[in-house]
Amino acid sequence: MTRISIDAMGGDHGPKVVLPGLAKVVERRPDIRFVVFGRQEVINPILDTVPALKAVSEVVHCEIAVGSDEKPSQALRHGRWKSSMWKAIEAVKDGDAEVCVSAGNTGALMAMSKFCLRTMAEIDRPAIAAIWPNLRSESIVLDVGATIGADARQLIDFAILGAAMARSIFDIQRPTVGLLNIGVEEIKGQEEVKEAGRLLREADMKSMQYQGFVEGDDIGKGTVDVVVTEGFSGNIALKSAEGTARQIAEYLRAAMSRTLLARIGYVLAKGAFDRLREKMDVRKTNGGVFLGLNGLVVKSHGGTDAEGFAAAVELAYDMARRDLLGRIRRDLELFHRSQPEIAATASMNEATGTARHAG
Repeated sequence: MTRISIDAMGGDHGPKVVLPGLAKVVERRPDIRFVVFGRQEVINPILDTVPALKAVSEVVHCEIAVGSDEKPSQALRHGRWKSSMWKAIEAVKDGDAEVCVSAGNTGALMAMSKFCLRTMAEIDRPAIAAIWPNLRSESIVLDVGATIGADARQLIDFAILGAAMARSIFDIQRPTVGLLNIGVEEIKGQEEVKEAGRLLREADMKSMQYQGFVEGDDIGKGTVDVVVTEGFSGNIALKSAEGTARQIAEYLRAAMSRTLLARIGYVLAKGAFDRLREKMDVRKTNGGVFLGLNGLVVKSHGGTDAEGFAAAVELAYDMARRDLLGRIRRDLELFHRSQPEIAATASMNEATGTARHAG
């Protein structure tokens, strides 16, 4: 049995989208259970219309909901300990749920997740990982928005986190990993990227196969299973890809309805167009995974519909069942044992952070 905590008040539409999304998941995953946090007066009437979902859901009342426009500091000040977002994360920390899903404010969700769950001992900063459709199948891209800028050690951390996720989700024994760069030649790019590449090549980890540098078009080609970058570049790439997919879909829709002949052609090729539409549907890959924390948190798009939220919940379900956290911890331990210099730096950073927090 897999228990998932849900922030029902997150996103643009709150329970009106979240609960129908959960209902879709229950139809496909009968061994799932939900702990739903939010305002009971809004949640219960919707649950009453879906008996199958109500039977597997526990509702915990939370009066406070984090707004989509709130800054992380504001959300922490008024939502810590008592908001639906905090309580959903805290359920993972307390062992009442295996993973948390929220469509709420990304900055607030990351801030609360870091404050409540804390980062893993060997991790300097967490990352957000996204599943990205490509010409081969799918790949993982991280970081897509948790950080701006990253040094060599942080890029290595992201590579380890992404490889562990690829092994869990794609069932690949040794996923291929590439560092996003402005060229594939070793002399190109920032010093941090080149240093991370050198260290990954020297480490020759059993949990991943480092392929070298990749360029932006390699993401769509599916050149590697895991693409590693810092959050600023990753977020721009993600938003650009989503926007391009919607743009092409609109072009096709307009072209197929322009003339009678075009409409007839659409009817004759409807099966092919349906497969194309499904492949380009960004809802199917909805869900950004917060990696590097002592617990699993999945961020859904705030503006998605029930189908999109269901995809994020099913991603959370798969990761919880496949022991993603255990894989990450084992991979980090293996790498830092083989790279004592980096391990020493990690210990120093951890001690500094602890002292700063105590002060």
